[in-house]
Amino acid sequence: MEKFLVKNRKAWHDYHILERIEAGIVLKGSEVKAIREGKVSLTDAYCDFIENELYLVEMNISQYSHHGYAVHEPRRARKLLLHRQEIDRLQKKREGSGLTIIPLSIYWEKNNLKIEIALAQGKKQHDKRAAIAERESKRSLDQAMKRRR
Repeated sequence: MEKFLVKNRKAWHDYHILERIEAGIVLKGSEVKAIREGKVSLTDAYCDFIENELYLVEMNISQYSHHGYAVHEPRRARKLLLHRQEIDRLQKKREGSGLTIIPLSIYWEKNNLKIEIALAQGKKQHDKRAAIAERESKRSLDQAMKRRR
C-alpha cells in the first residue's frame, strides 16, 4: 500500500513526462519527521548529477516542529538511490537532448520513503495554453452530459 505524502502538480503543467522512475532518497531523521508533518515542497526541485551520482536539488524540507539539537538545512542536495545502470542511462538521455529530471511525488512504500522522478521535456507556452483549453472543453462537455442525464 502506497501513501502519497506530496505530489508535484506543477510538473504536469510545465513538462511533458516521458519516463517515470522510482528511487530511494537519503534523508536525516529530522527531515523524515518534517516530511511526515507535510512540511515539504517539490515545486522548484530538480535532479542533477554531481560526481556521477544523482542528487535532488532545491527541494525544501522545513524544520521539524519539535526539533532539538538535530536540525537540518532546508534546501540541501539530497542523494537519490538508484542502480548504477539506471543512473548511467538517465545521464546519457539527459546529456543528448534538452531533457530534465524532476520529482513527481514522495510516498511511503512499506516503511521506506520513496520518490518518483521523471525524465521530462519542458512545455512551450502554446503547449500550456492548448492543454488548458483541452481540459476546459472536456470539463464543459462532462458538465453538459451530466445535465442531460
